[in-house]
Amino acid sequence: MQAPTDLAHLTDFFDRYGSALTRGDVSAVAGCYALPGMVVSDSYSFTFASPAAVALSFLGAAPAYKEQQIVAAHAQLCDVQQLSPALAMVAVEWEYLDSLGNAVPGESYRYLIRVDAGGPRITTVIATH
Repeated sequence: MQAPTDLAHLTDFFDRYGSALTRGDVSAVAGCYALPGMVVSDSYSFTFASPAAVALSFLGAAPAYKEQQIVAAHAQLCDVQQLSPALAMVAVEWEYLDSLGNAVPGESYRYLIRVDAGGPRITTVIATH
């Protein structure tokens, strides 16, 4: 098992995740999550226990990316804290590009990542703005 703080593996994981988000590939997004999973923000929290529930929760994101003409998302890993042999808390600032190559204001999140034989998976997303 790779250490959850292995930056190369985490960078590759978030590259795949960002690509799936901007393509609107909710099946690939769902594959990036450990189940059950949770999303937490200032105004709401929700959990999901199946890949279908993860996919449904991200269906609304695809039209928003298309509306802003976002074609790429880059995760800047700001901090990685190893919590246990399999868990890490990763602070990420997302940088987006539109179809003209312009930067679009991004968002910040903390992701609780679990690494198992299948690689890194998101267990919890916390919006940090």
